[in-house]
Amino acid sequence: MTTRSLDHSILQSLRENIRGAVLASGDASYDDARRIWNARFDRRPSAIARCTGPRDVITAVNIARKNDLLVSIRSGGHDYSGRSICDGGLVIDVSGMREIEVDAAAKTVTVEPGARWGAVDHATQALGLATTGGTVSTVGVAGFTLGGGSGHLTRRYGLGLDNLLSAEVVIANGELIRTSETEHPELFWALRGGSGNFGVVTSFDFQLHEVGPQVFAGQIIYPFDQAADVLRFYRSFMADAPDEIQCYAFLFRLPPLDVFPAEFHSRVVLDLVVTHSGDPAKAETDLAPLRAFGSPFLDGVATQKYVELQQSFDAGMPAGNRWYSKAHYLSDLPDRAIETILTHSAELPGPSTMVYLEAEGGAVGRVDPSATAFPHRNAAFALHIFPGWTDAADDGAIMDWARTFHQEMAPHSTGGVYVNLLGGDEPDGSQAAYGANYSRLAAIKHKYDPTNLFRNNQNIEPSG
Repeated sequence: MTTRSLDHSILQSLRENIRGAVLASGDASYDDARRIWNARFDRRPSAIARCTGPRDVITAVNIARKNDLLVSIRSGGHDYSGRSICDGGLVIDVSGMREIEVDAAAKTVTVEPGARWGAVDHATQALGLATTGGTVSTVGVAGFTLGGGSGHLTRRYGLGLDNLLSAEVVIANGELIRTSETEHPELFWALRGGSGNFGVVTSFDFQLHEVGPQVFAGQIIYPFDQAADVLRFYRSFMADAPDEIQCYAFLFRLPPLDVFPAEFHSRVVLDLVVTHSGDPAKAETDLAPLRAFGSPFLDGVATQKYVELQQSFDAGMPAGNRWYSKAHYLSDLPDRAIETILTHSAELPGPSTMVYLEAEGGAVGRVDPSATAFPHRNAAFALHIFPGWTDAADDGAIMDWARTFHQEMAPHSTGGVYVNLLGGDEPDGSQAAYGANYSRLAAIKHKYDPTNLFRNNQNIEPSG
């Protein structure tokens, strides 16, 4: 598909027909508007359409299609691969569309695509309700949900997309349509895991559940020399854990804060971040074996507000760092895999670099892999390698470390990868992300976006 440059007449048409601001190089807010969370990408779109509602999105899509423009869709902008911004072309920016409406009686919430999870949690927790959301409160609802969406409630209530009841989406022909299990069901199937390939979602409806406002959760932190034993115990503990328990195993450099013993400052540690979202009395009993294992130097597991849990990772993932991502779904966590993880994590490069394991199973594993576009239902663990650093001169060495680590973990992989964790340089990323569902997605893509207008993503090419 050829791509036309965005000339003055197209820019003028955007400004005349879109209610929100349309920014171009030289405008006072342009540089701020083109920045995303990941500073590794410094791109300069020809125009940024800051949409105020569905009508603006429809107008932007129509102008982009009629003029063969390269399009990026930006909601939260929390993006490892930089796809939410483009060089040249048009950014359809829905980050300002942030309305949230809770229906307490129906236990549902309607969310616009620019909303962040911190705002959603704030609105729903006022009523003691929640749905599966991001573990960083600044993550946007749209990209999180369309790719899959995992978090502290995943094992109990499923992925973010498993809680999606319906959505309104502007498709490539400029039509605004409602999708659900009964309205455009094939498109609804594709949206749940197919990422931004099928249009611009302008509204999400989610199922809510009774959670909080207090949960039993916190961190258990161990010296690195105990990590092998702890990870082996973690493996067996999570194999039989009830759905109410989620536990992440993080490896990172401990920040030099007074709350931590000075002898461990700036050293690599193992941090189990555990949540029990069920009955607090049952939580203490369920988590007792995990808390009794080994000799942690900090056990911060206690009753806390769910909204505080949802913000606990924020400080470790600041905007403005350079970020890269490599990931696997793991079929198991044998001793050899643990050894490989610890070998590469012993000296983490980059001040914000982290590695973590996420236990799968529970509600996620009880959904058939063909029930939604998201196919990764049978993994035991997810592994995420994500270096964070600030100096561009370190790009090559740090990204090579991540690639080597990733390659050496491949024997333990299912062959799949979570689409939201792709780094953007994988030659077969889309196939790995969508697996056996790819061909069905390609056929649906042909129906709803035959010219591949929405292609600046982990792309599914239309078949037919």
